[in-house]
Amino acid sequence: MKTICYVDGYNMYYGCLKNSPDKWLDIKKLFDGILHIQNPESQLLKVKFFTAPIKANVASHGTKAQASQQTYHNALKKMYPECLEIINGYYSLEKATPLKYITPPDKAQREAIWKLEEKQTDVNIAITAYRDIAKQKAEQLVFVSNDTDLVPALAAIREDYPDTKIGVIIPIRENSARPNNKQLSQYADWTRNHIKDSELSASHLPDKVPTHKKPIRKPDYW
Repeated sequence: MKTICYVDGYNMYYGCLKNSPDKWLDIKKLFDGILHIQNPESQLLKVKFFTAPIKANVASHGTKAQASQQTYHNALKKMYPECLEIINGYYSLEKATPLKYITPPDKAQREAIWKLEEKQTDVNIAITAYRDIAKQKAEQLVFVSNDTDLVPALAAIREDYPDTKIGVIIPIRENSARPNNKQLSQYADWTRNHIKDSELSASHLPDKVPTHKKPIRKPDYW
């Protein structure tokens, strides 16, 4: 069964990878394995990885984090030039004045803050997946996300292309306290509710990814 996998990088990072030793993750290998367990007839044609370049001035490790992210993306593209695509949105950093945390709420009482938001990921996933199935590029679409913003896209695909298989992989670790988004599952043929620690640890890129010049090395602090 020809399959394309759409990975929400923000969801994946905060659900499975932050503060873990698994950031140097081979996402092609990971989802190949999960899909084979789910259905041995699945053929993973392409992984589409939706992310956004880190803003160094608000990252915990500053420019080091920015460089490490780019190194990781370069390693993925070098390992899988034909079957892995990275699609970028962007981070928006804007001033905001939300309500103060008081009871009862008072809209006259506000705090000045910086608001950091990832932009375009959900719409990019929705449009890309819909166009892929409209062009008959796959028989099965698998969404790696825990985000309710994707519900309308899954509902539209289910209504317009009822023969298409839809899978959902919730990118949280087993035994996580994070809640699962059950709204996505109502339009899916199957749902995987977590990713196992053993699956993540067994799916790392090589510490040195060979190139025609210097190898791409895993960041030291990862």
